[in-house]
Amino acid sequence: MPNISRDEVAHLAKLARLAVTDDELDVFAGQLDQILDSVAKVSEVAAEDVPPTSHAVPLTNVFRQDVVVPGLTQQQALAGAPAAEDGRFRVPRILGEEQ
Repeated sequence: MPNISRDEVAHLAKLARLAVTDDELDVFAGQLDQILDSVAKVSEVAAEDVPPTSHAVPLTNVFRQDVVVPGLTQQQALAGAPAAEDGRFRVPRILGEEQ
């Protein structure tokens, strides 16, 4: 059973550059103890004959096949635009840039 002291929590907080009050040191020490106890329990249960997994259930690829299809021509794309100029969409200026 790991026991995290207030001094260790204060040291970790200092390394992480966190401002921690005295009351928080006690709370965090207890929380870190619970976390380390839980990790220790999982480590006890883990067996060498159980392969490591990234997911609890098998995953399959649900993506469709990547099929090349013809796209719009420049004229077709600009046909529905409210304004076009020099083969591009014309949009209102937003930054006050010089022309």
